[in-house]
Amino acid sequence: MRELKLINYIVCILLALFVHIIYQAIVIPEALVIIGSAEQSGQSIPRHFLIIIKDLEQEICIILFLIGLYLITYKIFQLNSKKYLFNVDFLEDIGSSKVSGEKAILELEKLPKDISSSPLIETLKASLRRYMITDNVQNTSDAITVSVNNLSLKLDSENTMIRYLIWAIPSIGFVGTVRGIGQALSNADKALAGDISGMSQSLGVAFNSTFVALLISLVLMLFLHLLQKMEDSLLINIQSYSEKFLLNRISRR
Repeated sequence: MRELKLINYIVCILLALFVHIIYQAIVIPEALVIIGSAEQSGQSIPRHFLIIIKDLEQEICIILFLIGLYLITYKIFQLNSKKYLFNVDFLEDIGSSKVSGEKAILELEKLPKDISSSPLIETLKASLRRYMITDNVQNTSDAITVSVNNLSLKLDSENTMIRYLIWAIPSIGFVGTVRGIGQALSNADKALAGDISGMSQSLGVAFNSTFVALLISLVLMLFLHLLQKMEDSLLINIQSYSEKFLLNRISRR
């Protein structure tokens, strides 16, 4: 688990460095060329893609977007990689006796670590332990419900960073808006004298940062909802699997 977290941190740092290098090598130089060409020809600055994303706030927003997209994609990959478990009957030999329950737990613990630590297997082991202690089907059913609820809370807590990124991106965009408006106001005297180029560029910073931030947050929110839908399906599948392969068998007395 610690190794996975370390890998995630490294990937996030690499994504930030990658975006920064792209900005320094391509986006900012090309945007300055476009701005300089427009000023020399006496035209207004065009609504070019590089002009829209050239500022610091947009760079930060894109970095946070890629980090959030990576975290969501990583979790989706983890969920999909364990889908096949629901097609395997891990409790094929279980009966209604405690002895069979003990054997089932031993067999589950012998599984490879990545499988035995999956939410489905963890739920089955917790339910079987409750059955061995109480020898009661209703208590076993309650244990399944508690395990599923705890898993729901765990999955929700793991999405905290993603939700924070979705909140932070528009906030950074609004910071750019405030900065741009402040710069525009500082150039008000030049605008009154007839030179509105400084004010127009500053207002461009204000509106572009908000536009990029809101657009990115909408896309990231869509992917988060897709992830949450998959997590809800996981909880439902665990509940259904436990009822079908565990409760139905231990209730035959």
